Amino acid sequence: MLFSLFSTSLGRLRVVGFLEGLSFLVLLGVAMPLKYFFGRPEAVRHVGMAHGVLFVLYALLVIGAAVEYGWSMRKALLAFAASVVPLGTFWADKRLFRADA
Repeated sequence: MLFSLFSTSLGRLRVVGFLEGLSFLVLLGVAMPLKYFFGRPEAVRHVGMAHGVLFVLYALLVIGAAVEYGWSMRKALLAFAASVVPLGTFWADKRLFRADA
């Protein structure tokens, strides 16, 4: 099932969106408290780098999917906005990235 997701640009977007959303939650919920409450800035450095790479990849995949599937400007902007809101990419997966959406 997971490998079949990689066969389409929408499937790749869904996988990267999940990973990007998860990395955002780990950054906010684990790495930031470690940095500010326990003096461990390296947590933010590592998780932040992973999140940054996933964020850029997510943005590129949104652009690709929007062009390939002919998304409206509103749908593409919602997909971008979802990446800056905690839990947003999970919402986008359910509401925007499914074949029946």
